[in-house]
This record gives sequence, structure tokens and C-alpha cells, in this order.
Amino acid sequence: MSLHQKNPQRSRRQSLQTRSETQGLQAAQTSEALVKTRVSSPPLMPGSSKGAPAAGVASTREGAQGFLSSPVAITATSSSRLGVRSSGYREGENTAQAAPEPAELPLDTIDMLVTILVGYMLKKYRMKETVTMEDIFKVVSPVCNEHFRVIFANACQRLHVVFGLDMKAVDPPNHRYELVISLGLTYDGMLSGQERVPKTGVLIVVLGVILMKGNRATEREVWRILNAMGMHAGRVNPFFGEPRKLITNDLVKEKYLEYRQVANSDPAQFEFLWGPRAYAETTKMKVLKFLARVNGVEPSAFQSQYEDALQDEEKRARATMSASAASLLGPLMALVSRLVMPTVPNYA
Repeated sequence: MSLHQKNPQRSRRQSLQTRSETQGLQAAQTSEALVKTRVSSPPLMPGSSKGAPAAGVASTREGAQGFLSSPVAITATSSSRLGVRSSGYREGENTAQAAPEPAELPLDTIDMLVTILVGYMLKKYRMKETVTMEDIFKVVSPVCNEHFRVIFANACQRLHVVFGLDMKAVDPPNHRYELVISLGLTYDGMLSGQERVPKTGVLIVVLGVILMKGNRATEREVWRILNAMGMHAGRVNPFFGEPRKLITNDLVKEKYLEYRQVANSDPAQFEFLWGPRAYAETTKMKVLKFLARVNGVEPSAFQSQYEDALQDEEKRARATMSASAASLLGPLMALVSRLVMPTVPNYA
């Protein structure tokens, strides 16, 4: 008889420990990838020079400059995955035609242009306006148009990862787009005119941490990731305000997160779980695909989370089929009843 057969409890503890270590490693890798996609400065409006990042500014600086470092480090992978080249944009151009190699541009300049473009697109989002590709190109072209595709790819990546927004075509023939909230979510936290940017990106990150930690994450684990991204409890963030209020109050009230005390913890410890609104609006697979994209891997690279997400998809499919069957069953039974029930003659 093997040792595992003799002591099944020990075998189970070892299995749980191994799984926990794997989840911890994967969460750490995801944290590192998220940190690499940080934004270096507050979004700037076109024509504004205030706050423009100067050459040589350290990405670790506190405040707005230090919140999210430049995503230039992922330019090659993001632009290649999106199938773009670092050539200028021309309406109706043949993208299959080879373009001349553009002159090399300093990374600080690219990052500045990405920041300006992100600011312009966030302004359009706040005003609920659509934008054309020609409009976007004009924001960049006065400074540099040869690297438009790389700049545009990085701007889209930053909007997706940091702010939880995606570009959606609303009029493809005329190349007109709008920014929409990612992953099927409907909350952006912009409840007043004072809110400058959506907070969906923070929500997605916290949902991702919870998923990576086995569907529940301690408060310490969540803050470890947020701290690495430049967000600290009690310290107002230039984009998202005071982060503790956001994740333990606002997102809990909106039912995207559950925040509760860990059972039997002494001293008291707290943990985060997905809330009912998160389950209703998005799925584990969508969040996992988001994390996979940030890491530059396939979702199946996170084996245990991928299996969990597949089970969740199957469960949702069964629930949808059951709901559809139930909605058809009522009218069908009523019809059958009318057909088989004898008609009582009226002798009055």
C-alpha cells in the first residue's frame, strides 16, 4: 500500500499546497505583466503641453507620472498581434504593400504621442462621441505619422488594460469607431462630471486576481497587485481616486465585488470574491482571455483557471438551454391542455 493510500489527508494537503503555489506563481506573473502595461502620465488633451513627459523622466516617479509605466516595452508584441506596421495611416491604402522602413523614433517621443492619443480618445468617450480613423491620425500626424500604427496599437492596448475600454466599429465603411466598456461590463464609475476617466480597468484587474487565486483572494493579495501598479490605500490616485474606497465600497455597492471577513480568522482578515453583477455581465473565460492577452499567452496557459472557466461556460450553456426550454414549456402545456380537455356542453 502506498503512502498516499495510507494517509489520504496528507496527500490532499500536499495537492492543495501545490495548487496554491501554482496559483501564486501565475498571479505573480500576471502582476508583472500588468505592471509592464502601466501609463506614465495623466492623459493630455491635444494642443496641451502641460504635464507632457520630458525625455529621461523615470517611470517609477510617484504620483501621476509613476502610476503606470510606458507600454512601449510591449510595442513589438502588441503591434504584431494586431497585425499592424509602424508606417503612417492613409485612407484606403493597400496594407499588403511593403512600406519603407520609418526613421527610428525615441521611445520618450512615442510614449508622449501615445499619451496624447489616449487623452484624445478618453475625451471622446466622456463626450459620448464617435471618432474616425482620420480624426485619430490627425492627432498624431502633426508630430509624426510614420509610426502611426505602432502609436495607435499602443494607445488601444493602454485603453484596454488600464481603463477597460475597447474600440468598436460603428460604421466600418467610413472607418468610424466608438469606445465601449470591455468584457460585457456596464459600469465605468463615471458618476459625475468630475470623473475624468473610467474605472473599469481597476475592476477587471481585481476580478482577474480573484480568478487567478482560485475564485477568492485575500485583501493582502489584491493590494499586492494594486500596490505594484502604483495604487495604495489612503493615497489618492490621479486617475482613480482613493483606491480603498473604490474596491471596498463603490464596487461592492455596485455588486461587482463581495468583501467579507475570512471565516474563523483571528485577527480578522478579509477577502474578495466576484459579486452577482460580475457573474451576470461577464464570464471567467472573458477575464481569463484578458489576462492571457496581457501576458502574451493563450488562456490555456493558465491550466487550472482555464479548466474552471470551461466548466463555467458549460454551466452557463446548460442554464441557458434550461431557461429556453422552460419558456417554451408553459405555452406548449397550455396548448396540450386545450386539445385534450373535453368541452363541457352548455345546456342552459
